[in-house]
Amino acid sequence: MDQRKVGKFIARLRKERGITQEVLGRKLGVTNKTVSRWENGNYMPDIELLVPLGEELGVSVNELLAGERLSDEQFRKQADENLVAAVRESSFSVKESTEYFKRKWLRDNIWLIAVSILAGTAVSVKLSFEELWVLISPLWLAVFCWLRNRMMAYVEGKVYGNPKPPENG
Repeated sequence: MDQRKVGKFIARLRKERGITQEVLGRKLGVTNKTVSRWENGNYMPDIELLVPLGEELGVSVNELLAGERLSDEQFRKQADENLVAAVRESSFSVKESTEYFKRKWLRDNIWLIAVSILAGTAVSVKLSFEELWVLISPLWLAVFCWLRNRMMAYVEGKVYGNPKPPENG
């Protein structure tokens, strides 16, 4: 999707209809500066404005995103390209979303991690060195696994929209 081409197309259609940026903006609930930014290719219209914008300018959303009027054959071909481009540009990949929500969970739960470390340290201070390895190693492994499971359940719920598992009882 060529943002500048789309912007020039919006400007041309608006002028063909004899309306100002201010009038178009008012009809769509945006400012004339926003319309100007679209036309200059600095920004794309928000996705929820594509249908009303297309209606105001007398073109389909597909033609709007292509930045030109399309024949029937071009229309079908361009529809797939526009859909893929819109999804690619408007959403995070699964990997990006996963990393984002991992970092968010860690930030939101730093207190839980700190308390776990402090509790483990407090227990280790009370024990002799020989007892320490026998007792602490499985304890730390269990705490690590528990924290990781909590984090990954949160991440999967956010990335894939999985509902919380049903509670037993």
